[in-house]
Amino acid sequence: MRHVYSRVLDAVDRLARWLIVGTSALMIAIVSLQVALRYGLNTSIDWSEEISRLLFVWSMFLAIPLGIREGAHVGIELLVAHLAPHIRQVLKKGCAIGGAALMVVVFWQAVKVAALTWDELMQSVNASANWFVVPVAIAAAHSFFHFLQLLWREPRRALQAAE
Repeated sequence: MRHVYSRVLDAVDRLARWLIVGTSALMIAIVSLQVALRYGLNTSIDWSEEISRLLFVWSMFLAIPLGIREGAHVGIELLVAHLAPHIRQVLKKGCAIGGAALMVVVFWQAVKVAALTWDELMQSVNASANWFVVPVAIAAAHSFFHFLQLLWREPRRALQAAE
């Protein structure tokens, strides 16, 4: 069962990586075009700032669960390094459970906010401003599944350091 769970989560991670590449490339293209138009032709694209900001938010929130998977987020190891290995394991599992619980709260709140305010529109585009909230919910759900996986495996970075 853990193997199937990990394979499905790996597939979701691959999709997230491709979406990050796509959103980043599109953001770079829009900003580059905006700069070229502004300085080359003295004109601009009205929606470029808002859409590039939206793409940035999507790419950053899609990357958060991948950081959890890799063990790449900031951590304080000064105290943990001095603990006995069995206590470190208990602390690791406790942090994973706490992180998973926090992701449930974040997901729930993001969905609530989006549902309550979906009719609010962006200033320059006829689309809901809550497209800024959707990646928060996606990141929380994706992160939740990585925190659950951390209950039985080490982050990738820790595995690479051990080799």
